[in-house]
Amino acid sequence: MKQPRLEALGRSMRQYHRHHPWCLSEGGLYISHSYDDMKPDALSHWDEVGFVLNGRRFMVWWEHPRAIYRSAIKDLAFETLGDGPDPDWLVDGATTLYKRVGKAGTRKKPVGHRSRESSDAQKAYYAQLAQTIVRLSDEGVDLNIHPSWRWRRMSWGMSVELVAPIEVRNEQELAELAHLAKRLVLQQTTLAKVFPGAVYDRESWLGERAHMKRQAAPSHLGTGIHNVQS
Repeated sequence: MKQPRLEALGRSMRQYHRHHPWCLSEGGLYISHSYDDMKPDALSHWDEVGFVLNGRRFMVWWEHPRAIYRSAIKDLAFETLGDGPDPDWLVDGATTLYKRVGKAGTRKKPVGHRSRESSDAQKAYYAQLAQTIVRLSDEGVDLNIHPSWRWRRMSWGMSVELVAPIEVRNEQELAELAHLAKRLVLQQTTLAKVFPGAVYDRESWLGERAHMKRQAAPSHLGTGIHNVQS
């Protein structure tokens, strides 16, 4: 049974792609980042890549489980300390910046804001926050992250949100990410098949934490994922 709403979204996606073409790589990918400064053994956290399938553009928003774990640590640090003093200081008391426009330069156009300097209490709060983040990072938190993905229909194309334990440090690895997303979309595979029993947890985080501190040591930890029995 046809669904008018989904058919309308499909037409909208194709029309948008026709009128707003992507600049694609030789491999047919939309690449928004440069990897010139990425080291071969770097631990990556997130990336994005686009491809076209059946006349519709797909945008993949990828995160490594370690990125979610790191965000959870920061969230817990804020929760532990509570709101800092004057949380709206970035906006309240800010100075508006103007740019002179027009031939005579008599008119002014707002182009941004300059925040006022943080107070001593705020500086002390953020210093304590940084220390808390370091402590929680060294200890780890009780959190298990499994591979996951979902897609959503947008007016411009398909949005694919993917959490997977892979590394993306160059265009070749980015192409592998795009290939995985395409296979998931076409139902040619599942994350359970690609990453059977994979979980990122405290042990994974602490293992990578130690590796990052040993900057001169060769990378041997891979993705920081280990298998568990379901």
